[in-house]
Parts: sequence; structure tokens; C-alpha cells
Amino acid sequence: MEIGRRSPSLLSLLFLYLFAIASAKVFFEERFNDGWEDRWVKSEWKKDENMAGEWNYTSGKWNGDPEDKGIQTSEDYRFYAISAEFPEFSNKDKTLVFQFSVKHEQKLDCGGGYMKLISGDIDQKKFGGDTPYSIMFGPDICGYSTKKVHAILNYNETNHLIKKDVACETDQLTHVYTFILHPDATYSILIDNQEKQSGSLYSDWNLLPPKKIKDPEAKKPEDWDDKEYIPDPEDKKPEGYDDIQEEIVDPEARKPADWDDEEDGEWTAPTIPNPEYKGPWKPKKIKNPNFKGKWKAPLIDNPDFKDDPDLYVYPKLKHVGIELWQVKSGTLFDNILVADDPEYAKQVAEETWGKNKDAEKTAFEEAEKKKEEEEAKDDPDSDIEDEDDDVDSDGEDADADASNDEKHDEL
Repeated sequence: MEIGRRSPSLLSLLFLYLFAIASAKVFFEERFNDGWEDRWVKSEWKKDENMAGEWNYTSGKWNGDPEDKGIQTSEDYRFYAISAEFPEFSNKDKTLVFQFSVKHEQKLDCGGGYMKLISGDIDQKKFGGDTPYSIMFGPDICGYSTKKVHAILNYNETNHLIKKDVACETDQLTHVYTFILHPDATYSILIDNQEKQSGSLYSDWNLLPPKKIKDPEAKKPEDWDDKEYIPDPEDKKPEGYDDIQEEIVDPEARKPADWDDEEDGEWTAPTIPNPEYKGPWKPKKIKNPNFKGKWKAPLIDNPDFKDDPDLYVYPKLKHVGIELWQVKSGTLFDNILVADDPEYAKQVAEETWGKNKDAEKTAFEEAEKKKEEEEAKDDPDSDIEDEDDDVDSDGEDADADASNDEKHDEL
């Protein structure tokens, strides 16, 4: 019997994949197992104003694994700030991957679900909204207008928002958000391991002045014809066109029977718009044979542009933090990762979110069903309406039976 053999190329690819994952550099990874509180520092920011929210350690009201816990906001109308430190590193010549999962159990109407990477030393006890950061990334929801993924990069001590729109998830289930920054200054944004946006730091943020600008000295040539359509020189006004009146006497108007010419004056029929009148005559338009297109100033090198080969580099990354404001609490963070390998990040997402997402969805649907049943029990008007429906139904059935009996007797 012949024994099947694996393709050598397939084995090679598998080996390379496993080697790449094994060689991935993980700078920080938090799955909130036992001892997580020793790695995180809760900030006292807003505490003196009694506006600092408390974190709960939980797997949430519905989940795919009750042992897979994270930290969740627990108080409405509160500020939240917490951070963790890791050995300082630079992403120069490396790919930077920043990933975490977030779940809005409260059906978030206004609040953030984003995280920050912070450079250098900070006082973690005072970490808050004014603390400088290097990267802020994650979902932000507020009302109907704001439902997007933030990707804010700090460059030369200025925060720059991404210019592209990236829609975030808005349901009450767990989702994984991934930001990947490559050494060639390109990036990718993934949600649930699916790419939602990609591009370049040069084009999608205003980090540097543009490489090219419109030539300010350029002028449109005098003979440049930018009219796409022109009046047809062959078109002629029809004879008698100007004799067509804008209004005509209403042919259906009749002099009232009680009209008295001596007392009311001479009767004049009212006028109505003339359906034959087409307005002032204009020749029809035709394509302009001399049309050269819309004139645009030529682009020239921008004298203010100076390239920065380290545009993507953050040389002193040292902390990861969550700092946000929530009107309604219930956002749960988990499975935070800072690494240099997108494939390892995908693997982490599949081991956590991917493994539990179906069971979590089932648990959520069961929780919603139970909630609806309890609300129906607690609503007295619903019971009264049900009783009224039963009474009406019984009455209608009795009337129908009586009617049927009468018809039967007649037969």
C-alpha cells in the first residue's frame, strides 16, 4: 500500500510560518490572568472631584468562557484611567503591532473604547487626559454622528488624526482591534482579523507638509477653453417664436350670470399660463470641439517638504494605558498585545476572540431573550391587554358559534 507524502513546499511553508511565530517579539501581552493587578496601576486622576470610575474584574454578563476575564468600566458618568509598564523599546526597523479586544455590554451611546501607547517615563498615579501619548487607537461612539475607529499619531509633540473614515463595530459583542505600523511607513487597521483600512503615513495623516504643491506662479493660458458645452451655432430660432405669449385668455372662463356691466364694469376673462410658451429662446448646447478640460495648476516640489525617514519611529515606547470618559459604563477590555509580528497577533485573536465568539453570541441572545421575558412579566399593562384580548376572543367565538347555530337551524 502506497503511503501518501506531504508536499515538500507545503512543509517548508508551514515550517517558515511556525518559525516566524516562534520568533515574534512580544513587548507586552496581557490576558488578565491572576496577578494582573500587580502589573497595572489605577490612576487617581479625577479622584478628588469624585469623578474617577472603578474597574471591575469580570468576564461580563455574557461570554464564551467565564474564566476569560478582563477589566470593565462600572460607573456611569465617570472618567477612567489605568496603565501598565513594559521594558522600553523602539520600533525602528521593526513592525509595530498594537491589538486588544473590547466589548460594549451597555449598548454604548456615548463613550470611548480606545487605548494608548505612551513613550518615556510617566507618573502612572497621575495618568489622565493631559498625559502625552504616542498612539491612540480604538473605537469611539457618540450619538449618531460619531461611530469610528480613532487612529491618532503624535509627531513632533502634536496629535494628528487619521484623515480616512474607519467605521467601528456598534453591537454588544467582543471585537478585536489591530493597528499595524510597518518600517516603510505603511499601516493597516484590522477589526476581527479583517483589514478595514490601509495606506501610508505620508498620505493619510498630515504629519509632514505635502511633497507636491500647486505651482503658485502658474496661470491659465488665455487660449485655454474650459467650456465643455457651447451654444450650437447652427441652431436657429423658429419663425414666430417671439410672438408666442407667456399668458393666454382662459378659454374655459365664462362671464358670471349675475355680472352687471353697468355696476361691475366690463367683464374681462382671466388669463392662464400659455402651454405653448417655452420661455426666452436659447440655442441648444453641443459638445465644445475645443474643450481642453478643466485647467489645473501643475504640481511642483514643495520647498517646505523635508522627508523624515524615521516618520514611523517611536523610540521610547514604555506604557500602555486606557484613558476615557463614559456616559454609560460597561465597556470591557481584554487580550492586550504589543508585538512586532502581525501573524502572531492574528493567532492571539483566534485563540481568544475566535475561540469564544460563537458561544458568546449564543449567550448574548439567551440573555436578551430572558430580559424580554422578564420585562413582559413586569409590565402590568401587558397582562391587562392579554386579558382583554382573551375576553374579546371569547366573545367573538361565542358570537360566531351562535351565528353558526342559527344558520344550521335554517338549513
